[in-house]
Amino acid sequence: MHEGNRQKHRISKIQLIEMFEWFLLIVALVGSFIAGIIDLKTTEIPDEIPHLMAGVGIVLHLIESIAISSYTPILYSCLAGFGFLAFGFFMYYTGQWGGGDAKMLSALGFLLPTLPNAKTFFPFSLSLFFNVFFIGAIYMFVYAFAISLKEKKVWTEFSHELKANARMLVLLNVAIAFALILFGIFAMRFLVGLSFFELLMMEFKLVAFVALLFFVWRFSKVVEEVMFKKKIPVSKLREGDVLLESKLWEGVTKEQVKMIKKSGVKHVWIKEGVRFGLVFPLALLFTLFVGDGIVLLMNLV
Repeated sequence: MHEGNRQKHRISKIQLIEMFEWFLLIVALVGSFIAGIIDLKTTEIPDEIPHLMAGVGIVLHLIESIAISSYTPILYSCLAGFGFLAFGFFMYYTGQWGGGDAKMLSALGFLLPTLPNAKTFFPFSLSLFFNVFFIGAIYMFVYAFAISLKEKKVWTEFSHELKANARMLVLLNVAIAFALILFGIFAMRFLVGLSFFELLMMEFKLVAFVALLFFVWRFSKVVEEVMFKKKIPVSKLREGDVLLESKLWEGVTKEQVKMIKKSGVKHVWIKEGVRFGLVFPLALLFTLFVGDGIVLLMNLV
């Protein structure tokens, strides 16, 4: 009799955990998609969305901890959420991300620190973290390419960049090839048992991958210089515009706009960036259905 009650109690706990997982996943997907769409339209993620998502994650993991008499759910939620928040604000204070991006990453950490049934090699939140940058790199290139189609000057400047940096690219790949030979190509042959042809193909793939990364990096820099920096009359300056000299990715406020207009300055330089918000739901879907981007990348290389 007691054994039957314990079995029912165990089943009810499992059902409760599964119900929480599904609800947290839905909140993460819906919230991040809404934030991404708003970011595309307005260039900003409203603080209310990641704040609400993080609150839901903390409250539900706290309830789950109480229900199953274990501190693990709320502990993992706080570790992932605050850990991601710290990294996100590092990206913010170094001028790489906006505050909304940092908060969105943190919110996903609070919501989904773990997901037992996920097809990931690492803990789910860590795999999601890596995939944000993996998918983000692809997204940024596609975004920059789409924008470049509107301005022929991008391609002219890009061809000049490639010519100017051709020697750097050659030297970089020669250095990589030399390092592979010097630090492990022969050792790998004996330790791993790879043939000379397999080692040669591995080196070729790595060199090609580095060259591709170099092209993407230089292309992105050209798009940034040509398309994302604009000189505008002060009369057209609006709340939310980011001044070129701003070290933080933070738009000007209404009060700052008024002060600049009163200062007598005729023109200001502003900068735009890739609207990164949609990366978060895309990375979440990739993690759910594909797994680890870093493992996929290692297999390709």
